[in-house]
Amino acid sequence: MSEELEQILSQLTQPDNAVIQQATAQLKQAFKDPAIIPALCAVMTGSQNPQIRQSAAVMLRMRVKKHWKKISPDHRESLKAVVLQAFTQESEHTVRHSLSQLSAVMVKHETPDRWPALLQLLNQSTKSNNPQDRQVGLLLLSKVVESNPEPFKPHYCQLLQLFGTVLQDLNNPTALYYCILTLTAMTAYTGSEEMNQMRSLIPSLIVALKHLIKADQDQASEAMEVFDELMESEVSIIVPHIADIVHFCLEVGTDTTLSDSLRVKALSCIAFLIRLKSKTVLKQKLLNPILQTIFPVLSAAPPPGEEDPEDEEDDSGDGTDNENPKHCAAQIIDTMALHMPPEKLFQHLMPLTQACLASENPYERKGGLMCLAVLAEGCADHIRTKMLSSVLQTVCQSLSDSNQVVRSAGLFALGQFSEYLQPEVSKYCGEIMPLLLGYMSCLNQAKVGHVTKAFYALENFMENLGAEIAPYLPTLMDTMLSALNNAENLKIKELAVSAIGAIANAAKELLVPYFPPVIESLKGFLTATTEEMRSLQTQALDTLSVLARTIGNDVFSPLAAECVQLGLNLTDTIDDPDLRRCTYSLYSAVSTVSPDCLTPHLTAITTVMLLALKSNEGVMAHLEEDKTFVLLDDDDDDDEEDEKDGDAILEDEPETDIHDVAGFTVENAYIDEKEDACDSLGEIAFNTGAAFQPFLESSFQQVYEMKDFPHEDVRRAAFGAMGQFCRAQHKVCKENPTEANHQALQKLLDVVLPCFLETVRTERERQVVMGVLEAMNSVLKSCQGEAFKSPARLEEISHTIRDVLKKKTVCQDGGGDEADDEDQQAEYDAMLQEFAGEGIPLLASAVPADTFAPFLNDLLPLIMSKAKSSCTVADRSFSMGTLGEILQALVSVSGGRGVAGRLSNRLLPVLVAGVRDSDAEVRNNSVFGLGSLAQAAGPIVVSDYPVMLSLFSNLLVKESDSRVIDNLCAALCRMIMSNVEAVPLEQVFPALVERLPLKEDMEENKTVYSCLAMLYTHSPALVVSQIKPIVAASSQVLGTKDLDAETQNTLAMLMREFTQRHSAEFQGAVTSLPAEQQAKLSAAMAAS
Repeated sequence: MSEELEQILSQLTQPDNAVIQQATAQLKQAFKDPAIIPALCAVMTGSQNPQIRQSAAVMLRMRVKKHWKKISPDHRESLKAVVLQAFTQESEHTVRHSLSQLSAVMVKHETPDRWPALLQLLNQSTKSNNPQDRQVGLLLLSKVVESNPEPFKPHYCQLLQLFGTVLQDLNNPTALYYCILTLTAMTAYTGSEEMNQMRSLIPSLIVALKHLIKADQDQASEAMEVFDELMESEVSIIVPHIADIVHFCLEVGTDTTLSDSLRVKALSCIAFLIRLKSKTVLKQKLLNPILQTIFPVLSAAPPPGEEDPEDEEDDSGDGTDNENPKHCAAQIIDTMALHMPPEKLFQHLMPLTQACLASENPYERKGGLMCLAVLAEGCADHIRTKMLSSVLQTVCQSLSDSNQVVRSAGLFALGQFSEYLQPEVSKYCGEIMPLLLGYMSCLNQAKVGHVTKAFYALENFMENLGAEIAPYLPTLMDTMLSALNNAENLKIKELAVSAIGAIANAAKELLVPYFPPVIESLKGFLTATTEEMRSLQTQALDTLSVLARTIGNDVFSPLAAECVQLGLNLTDTIDDPDLRRCTYSLYSAVSTVSPDCLTPHLTAITTVMLLALKSNEGVMAHLEEDKTFVLLDDDDDDDEEDEKDGDAILEDEPETDIHDVAGFTVENAYIDEKEDACDSLGEIAFNTGAAFQPFLESSFQQVYEMKDFPHEDVRRAAFGAMGQFCRAQHKVCKENPTEANHQALQKLLDVVLPCFLETVRTERERQVVMGVLEAMNSVLKSCQGEAFKSPARLEEISHTIRDVLKKKTVCQDGGGDEADDEDQQAEYDAMLQEFAGEGIPLLASAVPADTFAPFLNDLLPLIMSKAKSSCTVADRSFSMGTLGEILQALVSVSGGRGVAGRLSNRLLPVLVAGVRDSDAEVRNNSVFGLGSLAQAAGPIVVSDYPVMLSLFSNLLVKESDSRVIDNLCAALCRMIMSNVEAVPLEQVFPALVERLPLKEDMEENKTVYSCLAMLYTHSPALVVSQIKPIVAASSQVLGTKDLDAETQNTLAMLMREFTQRHSAEFQGAVTSLPAEQQAKLSAAMAAS
């Protein structure tokens, strides 16, 4: 059989399709004969043609991988012997490579101990005096260990000793390469017994890599993965050597004679290290050396005659080409901003940035602006509170720089600032909007690449303006509509469609007059079928979703059903992950406006989304060798059916075994599609309620499987959706409280909440943990007591919150040995703790106060420690806000009054100090906290009223921030409603009424007007004595959105009381109002 097999294999290498097809058919036939195994062995060892020997080895590997159990025991044994014999006598590298992969697959089935000859061969060859033998032995070792690292564990100590020797063999780079690959594969499985040995290898590893770089940069780049692996699985091994690794990576990253990919690898290592071990980097004083070294990379001019990728005319603006050293240098600064305390970072960074900004060289100016831009996300609070006007001035000046490269960087920086430095940056609207509109006016002359950046800045800036956008609307919409109708260039149309979405986010119903022409254009784009319209259609769907959420139900509802149909038609005819993703967002936007429109289509919609979650499309496995053979083995399953019971179940491996794969890449579009599918399923489930019930279980199962997806954005979205499913089930329970619904909710909560808590403790990515805490908070807020039916749950959640506040979780680099400098941390680390802290008031409002008290006692010191004057504004504000919310929660739970009373002595001094803070937001939260303390503790704190009142009256006189004044009014009202006898109303009431109506914190209208109504029944004469200012204030809020329905009612009844019982005084008050206010007041009273 072996000759005829060799014949078939040689035909497969012919350049003739017909011959190949015929040979493939013959081969499939041959595979049905059990004698195929010895025949392939014979060809693999006996053929004169290396290509055919390699093909035979690959065929055997596939056979072994999928059908090892079917190969008879004697064939297996002879195969084990033949492979090793072939390996030792083979002279061709490609064949040897395939043979080592075949051995690797066999090791998966036959552990090393059941194949002593393999260990013996490895031992001999790797210790041979012949450098060629050592290379070959290390090749085989790297493949068999990579394929199955764990069974080799008993040999790790011995292997590490071997590596100590191999790494000294600097003249044999190939041996170094395979040695480092094996070390990389073992790292994740090493235990404490190998730590010291591993640690001692690091210095030789760095020297070996330097030599490998000289010999083969591609191999060196791959070998540098060892650092990532060490950092990821056993960072303690490298901590003593961090400085050496950083200096080595900086040396490689800045060496312009090396390939970009190798430099990128080295710089990425530094960014990864900062992510995992920022405290160690600071402690070992590496911040300054890193910055000094990467700044020249960040501000380097490109080679003569070239441009940086982001400045090239065809740059799509989506930053896809990021594999260059300059981009990595910016990424390192971005990572520092996200993971280091801003004070420490800025002290070293600002001198370098300022020097760049002042330089004559345009690329240095660009570097300075790029640096400011990437700081905005991680150091937002620091920039907003300490340096906003100066950096904005710098960026605005750059927009009129003589060099377009600098102007582009300025636009990028402005876009980043607009996204992250809210709300303060919007206050500069008057200066910034004219500059950006100036850019828009010359749309047609500028280069598209540059226009893209101007749109990016404009969109991000407009999006958060709210009603402030009104004066600019006519100009903006004229520009955008004319671009939609006239632009030759599809990219410009796409930018205009996107900008309309941003305008809608700010303008909301102010956009109604422009709605008809916008909708007509969007519909036109969405019904086109040509390929080049694709990205414009994607954008049109996105903007349509924004309009659904912002333009107002009455305007959008009539179109809802048509929009759903448009989406379904598109995904039926076009297979594109981006387009599908945008239809998911459209459906979830429609579900907020008219959920009924989705009900008939839920089957179709959920089917598409669940398929997107299941699909492996876009996950590319890079197979290490020729793909031709993969086809052959596919149909080799004719006889699979009869053996499904045993063999197939054991081998549920995907088509390509992970270990034969050189790596995976997942196309971004497919990741985004999975993320959006999770988000949309969650929102649709919640908004469609009972109609979604038939799909809840299947959706939940599929989303639950995404919790371990490799990409963090998908994991985060999956946890968010799991939270939404719980809320959806709770909503159904409330509307229809059957036993079955109730059990379904408990079943969900029993899976989801433990899963959330486990993730908070063990997940590496901080963003995912924030998402989980946010999802958990929304579940606790909706489900309240339902979430605590399981007896240990309150304790579990409280302890998890405590661990985050104590920085004990994995994503906080927890359990480290470094003493933490308490008051200084990265802003995102502080934000993570805020998400955890927000859970405390939710727990307080969900269970009886006495049940929660012991846990609250445990958590309070952690919150109060952030109120110290040495803490950041964000921390102080969070601390006061959380204390206030906890007290507010105690107002309405059983036993709350007693618990609040017992806490009052601890909390009062902290809140009083907060009222005197220099920051308005801290004062605001502290005032709210004191008012809530009075309300929650009732008579117990009456003795503290004099202190509180004198504090408040002093503040009323000198406070200029309107939100703080609003909260002062509300706090006084809470004190009055709680203990009316303890407040000197003659002085307090007139001062209170004088500050009405509230200017900013409209939620407190409820508190204020309930208090007025209560006082009117308690002492009507006092209220009537202030009738003029009360009526004036009421005329401005009645009938507006500033009051909820209940408060409208309370206030209208009070006005009617005035007309009936004090008509003369009321008439007097009304006539002193402007005519317009009088009309409003009478209309509002008539309406309620």
